[in-house]
Amino acid sequence: MKRIILVSAVAAVGALAVIAYICVSQTPAAGPFPAAAKPTAPPIDLPGVKAKAEAGDAQAQARLGRAFLDGEGLGRDVKQAAHWYGLAASNGNVEAEALFGELCQAGQGVRRDPTNAARWYRLAAEKGSTAAQYDLGFSYEQGQGVPHSEQLAAHWYQLAAEGGDALAQFDFGQRCVLGVGVVQDQVEGLKWLLLAAAQGQADAAAKAKSVQESLSRAQIAEAKARVAQFTPRSASPKN
Repeated sequence: MKRIILVSAVAAVGALAVIAYICVSQTPAAGPFPAAAKPTAPPIDLPGVKAKAEAGDAQAQARLGRAFLDGEGLGRDVKQAAHWYGLAASNGNVEAEALFGELCQAGQGVRRDPTNAARWYRLAAEKGSTAAQYDLGFSYEQGQGVPHSEQLAAHWYQLAAEGGDALAQFDFGQRCVLGVGVVQDQVEGLKWLLLAAAQGQADAAAKAKSVQESLSRAQIAEAKARVAQFTPRSASPKN
């Protein structure tokens, strides 16, 4: 997967900010985006889950898809994973919509189709999936399956950040600092970077420290006060 890390440089003459985009390659096991990491699942009752899945139970179909993707209780089979996730997604399962979108994006188990991936992301994102919100934001940022739009990328990153996604908080924080797709607000940007750092996001602490060097004590105090007041959006995704 490739995600964008925004870096600012100050010109030698004047105070103009120059924005550079550095692509960092990552290769997660199941899809192109780290934001859609799968939650830990209880041990699978394979015969029982398969029977329910074959009977049309969307939750069981998603669970069976995850088992094939992880090789849990059976051999890893990405095509079978895509098959069952696709059925679950078609039956409205939010987790499956997001993950089937990732499989479509990466071309794993199905034909690569960024447009179809973005369609699945949107369905899940509109139901409140932070993973899908991040993925849709990334799609807009890259112009993959949807027209390139920094404003829409920022919109979906913000929703995912408000839902507590650490990587979205990191990316949206950088956008606030630099004014990419949003009105520039370094205090708000620092808030999101500090929130991401508190969750262990690898690059957030260093970036937050860098931003603080350009802010006043009052601005830093304001950012920290916003962090203390932050509560992640608690609404669960709706199937």
